[in-house]
Amino acid sequence: MHKHHSALGLASLLKPVQPVTLVRPHAAARAARFFVEKFQGRSMYAVKANPSPDLLQILWDNGITHYDVASIAEVRLVSGLLPEATLCFMHPVKAEEAIAEAYFDHGVRTFSLDSTEELDKIMRATKDATDLTLCVRLRVSSDHSKLSLASKFGVEVGKSKELLFRARQAADALGICFHVGSQAMSPSAYTQALALVRAAIVGAAVTVDVIDVGGGFPSVYPGMEPPALEAYFKAIHDTFESLPVSYSAELWCEPGRALSAEYASLMVRVEQRRGDELYINDGAYGALFDAAHIGWRFPVQLLREPESDARDMPFSFYGPTCDDMDRMAGPFMLPADTRAGDYIEIGMLGAYGCAMRTGFNGFTAGDTVILTDEPMASVYLTEDEPQAVPSNVIKL
Repeated sequence: MHKHHSALGLASLLKPVQPVTLVRPHAAARAARFFVEKFQGRSMYAVKANPSPDLLQILWDNGITHYDVASIAEVRLVSGLLPEATLCFMHPVKAEEAIAEAYFDHGVRTFSLDSTEELDKIMRATKDATDLTLCVRLRVSSDHSKLSLASKFGVEVGKSKELLFRARQAADALGICFHVGSQAMSPSAYTQALALVRAAIVGAAVTVDVIDVGGGFPSVYPGMEPPALEAYFKAIHDTFESLPVSYSAELWCEPGRALSAEYASLMVRVEQRRGDELYINDGAYGALFDAAHIGWRFPVQLLREPESDARDMPFSFYGPTCDDMDRMAGPFMLPADTRAGDYIEIGMLGAYGCAMRTGFNGFTAGDTVILTDEPMASVYLTEDEPQAVPSNVIKL
């Protein structure tokens, strides 16, 4: 993998025809150390956000030892790459064969569930193992988050008593987990969810050994400027301390976006301009799935030397496939003289960007290049650690 200082320098030197994935290992390392040092509990990486082996290794090297895996393919990936890692199978609905392989072949001992049917399945698949950590997933609100995860999984608090009681009988350690949704914009998302956890514990009168607050920790994007992550950590820890749990109970979290977003960005080339629409060489079936299908706005910057002095204007993007749905509405703010042949960096794509890429219509990923400069936006850099960010990119 090649290394370069900046996206601008790379564009000027190589003038690539294909989109280029730009990775910043130091940004992922910084994010990992931040969670390890400041979250007062166990941080495990949600592999679905970005399963890149290089990223998994970086996180491991910087203190992330636990991994939230959601499929047997993720179990195999992390187990093969990081054999000493602790894997937690946190998908609440799993194939019985996947549970058995995870348990017997890969040493997985932690499983999530949200129904008695899943509990029975786990016990059958593990042959009534006595060394399980079973995490019952509660359904909580996603009102404070940009992407809801409230409708598919989770048992209602009012219906959780029997499941918690049965899981307590079967488990070596009983946990309660939840997910407030992706990109939670307020610490209240967690304190409100933990209030439901309290109600569930009291209602079932069970001893709980693990509280897993899931993911949802935010990154920074245009129009989405969350509070500092320390505010989330404090709210979670303070509320956890007041819960009626075992004196030795553990606090877990499952960051995905927060650990991976700043790791990668994308350099694309403008192939054609039509008014305020730019035709670029990556899109909805590539790394820009979220920009197309849920209207996510990513930071952008024009890579041109000398720098344009034109005023910014809003653009939308079309991707390279023949599909009308291959459109990213934006708006993406770029200089008004942006034209065919220009290169654009699209930032904060380490989370879900590369993970969602397909080869539809024959358009696939280009090269991957390591950059040594700072990401376009960051929740980790402070005023003492200035970053070189273009004026049209929001930073905290």
